[in-house]
Amino acid sequence: MYNREKSIIKVLAYFNVFEYPLNKEEIFNFLDMPCDKIAFEKALVYLCNQEVVHRYEEFYSLQQNSHLIERRRKGNGLAIEQLKVADKISRFLYRFPYVKGIAVSGSLSKNYADEKSDIDFFIITAKNRLWIARTLMHIFKKLTFLTGRQHWFCMNYFVDESALEIKEKNIFTAVEVATVLPLQGETIFKDFINENKWVKDYFPLHLRWNDIIANNKDYSIKPVRKLIKNGIIDKLNEWLMSITAKRWKRKADRKLRSYSGELMGLDADIHYAKPDPSNLQRKILYRYEKETDAVIMGLESLKAV
Repeated sequence: MYNREKSIIKVLAYFNVFEYPLNKEEIFNFLDMPCDKIAFEKALVYLCNQEVVHRYEEFYSLQQNSHLIERRRKGNGLAIEQLKVADKISRFLYRFPYVKGIAVSGSLSKNYADEKSDIDFFIITAKNRLWIARTLMHIFKKLTFLTGRQHWFCMNYFVDESALEIKEKNIFTAVEVATVLPLQGETIFKDFINENKWVKDYFPLHLRWNDIIANNKDYSIKPVRKLIKNGIIDKLNEWLMSITAKRWKRKADRKLRSYSGELMGLDADIHYAKPDPSNLQRKILYRYEKETDAVIMGLESLKAV
């Protein structure tokens, strides 16, 4: 039973970093080991009885703080409205040249939003066309500042169809991949799921993995590839990557911070563009590991009595 208890603690410790309590089904989905429902419920009851885990109605948390439940419910309600907006935006973004798939990521993909939340998009492009697509989309994003809607267009993670497997493999990336919400591009997201089966090593019981794949027509418009030779487009793609990477390096060197207060940095490659994992990702993993160790040590102390 002890391994099941530790598995439950790991799940709650990770989401506690975001002060997000979970219901029973959510905890079960993110367990890092196979487990039947009866054994899982016994372990969860034991942790509650020992006051290692705190239950508030249908939610569970490592924090003894009932206000987190109200926060979650409010955030879930706001997420419903933001997902409607995200769906409309995804249909528009899908029309950009070389875009093959659009999904929601970040907190919204976990059904949470607040008044300051961005709509984060995960975007898949055609092979060797990522930087053209990204540049065109970010030129458009500049215009959204005029209407104050820039937070609706946070296109912060791009991969092309030749690099669908996420390189960093840890609990942070496993959660992000497992919870991504595809909105446009059914076929390419089936390929994405197939290329990231390693997520099952972290969450063997996860059920949402391929539940929500939209069945949309291909609305993307790609006239450029018909007008210009591929070799020229390849060179343009490489050049755009080079100048963008240099610009972001200057931001990182100056330790500039984003609107949300995070250090700015870009991990750039010809086949992907993503936030520098040494910033936010490393900070979250450190907090998760610290919290997990502290709670498990407390559980071990209880068992030793």
